[in-house]
Amino acid sequence: MSFYPKLGYLIFGSRLRRLSEYFLAEVNKVYDQAGIAFDASWFPLFYLLSDKERLTLMDISQELEVSHSAVSQLITNLKKKGLVDTSRCEEDGRRQWVEFTKEGAALLAQVLPIWKGIETAMTELAMEHKQSSKILEAISALEQSVENKPLAQRIQVAMDNNTKTIHQ
Repeated sequence: MSFYPKLGYLIFGSRLRRLSEYFLAEVNKVYDQAGIAFDASWFPLFYLLSDKERLTLMDISQELEVSHSAVSQLITNLKKKGLVDTSRCEEDGRRQWVEFTKEGAALLAQVLPIWKGIETAMTELAMEHKQSSKILEAISALEQSVENKPLAQRIQVAMDNNTKTIHQ
């Protein structure tokens, strides 16, 4: 039996990370093979901007549910590559708008067919096994559960309960 399955939920996060890293690496291979200088980690931002065209850093941070500093670092990186540009918000000078440059928009046009391929391939992959077909629902359910009660809190309660059981 493989190392990972025999540890069950004890190694659940590591298995998810390993699978996520695998998916990202495979998708990056497709971009590379197509000769497209795109990194899979840029997808969430590119997708948002493809839908909204112009967003503030705070909007992006809230939509992606990541820190403002993480978004700022990504935007700085993409600005250096000439893919996005920022400008001061007219109504609130503390806020910055983010939008594609011409190069960013051209890159978006190149990756759109790959995104369709990814969606088709991932759907087929998920449908190969009855259990896999429910993966997105299961992930959504887990996300909702940890939003309602964080994992760290659950672990602490379990540890407290185990300690009580030992001392009884």
